[in-house]
Amino acid sequence: MPGPINIDELLRRLVAQEVEFIVVGMAAGVLHGAPVATVDLDIVHRRDPENVQRLLNVLHQIKAVHRNDPRNLPPRASYLAGPGHQLLRTTQGDLDCLGTIGDGKSYEDLVANTVEMPLEGGYTLRVLDLPSLIEMKEHAGRPKDLAVLPHLRALLDEIRRRRP
Repeated sequence: MPGPINIDELLRRLVAQEVEFIVVGMAAGVLHGAPVATVDLDIVHRRDPENVQRLLNVLHQIKAVHRNDPRNLPPRASYLAGPGHQLLRTTQGDLDCLGTIGDGKSYEDLVANTVEMPLEGGYTLRVLDLPSLIEMKEHAGRPKDLAVLPHLRALLDEIRRRRP
């Protein structure tokens, strides 16, 4: 059973291999500075063949297998190229590779609603912006999503107040 999530290492490996992805879910909230925690990293990745291959290379390095499947099957390109969700267990913690989120939004649909954030080593990564993250959490409507909305909204209000 893997230990706690190592988001920094997962992100470092993905950006070092030039995987095109957007951090979504609670990890996006954490990166924006929300006082919340997460147990996994959710990403929406670009689904073109070259990017899927780069993602597969990283997944192989971190020994990714499908969660909740006793056969411990590794992810396949054909699944990562589709719109579905690949819920994976890795040596660095749980990683969810999502083809789409919300009402079918892909990487291309979301990229305009991202912010770039610096990552150690001179890398940058794309993170879903706070208004879009709040909208996604509202749309999902799950108890765990609704529970964090006050924190995300308060953070967004604070950021807007600090702007000149």
